[in-house]
Amino acid sequence: MFHRGRLLPVFSACLLLAACTPPSTVTPPPGMPGSVRVATPASGERLLQIDPQATLLTITVRRGGALARLGHDHVVASRTVTGWVAPEPGQADFQFRLDAMTVDESGLRAQAGLDTTPSGDAIAGTRHNMLVRVLDAERYPLVRVQARLQPGAQAADAAITLHGVTRTVRVPVRLEQAGDGKSLRASGALVLKQSDFGIVPFAILGGAMAVQDPMELAFDIVAIQASAPGSAAAPAQ
Repeated sequence: MFHRGRLLPVFSACLLLAACTPPSTVTPPPGMPGSVRVATPASGERLLQIDPQATLLTITVRRGGALARLGHDHVVASRTVTGWVAPEPGQADFQFRLDAMTVDESGLRAQAGLDTTPSGDAIAGTRHNMLVRVLDAERYPLVRVQARLQPGAQAADAAITLHGVTRTVRVPVRLEQAGDGKSLRASGALVLKQSDFGIVPFAILGGAMAVQDPMELAFDIVAIQASAPGSAAAPAQ
């Protein structure tokens, strides 16, 4: 029998942004844009550095199936995003560590409107399985995103590297830039499908207990002027 608190210990882990290895380009599914090429900023180019303390990325995963009421939805968050934004060419390159992500912060669960309360043991079990059994975070500790935004556009093309696979997606984005150009805020939300990344949604009992294919991503990224042009280190290749 499945205990409610431990019903889906791999639930969110099967859906999370997996850690990256040197990317392999994969043909995007129909409807997805082509590959993104982001170059390291040239010396002297105006550069903004992502502020991890002001930046938040969340992933909400939801339960499905006829017995979904016996499980929990989950919110996983990153508050350790690092990288850079080059406003003039409209490029960004950033990453975050899997082992620094949090699982089911009470405030974030409330914001997401989740209606269950997993126990502390259940949350710890979910996080352990996410990092050790599914993502192998010790070997692949990072998730990387490279984005390109055309001037005046309200969407960016973003190449997301997940455990050695790169997919390019169109991401709606709202930009707010300070008048002096010393800071920039990018926010938005989108839904991705696990199956687009070659992930088979977790399911048991013939699908009676399952993870829905879609996963909901939201981001609020703040970048500030680096101490000197070119001083914001780009994520490692």
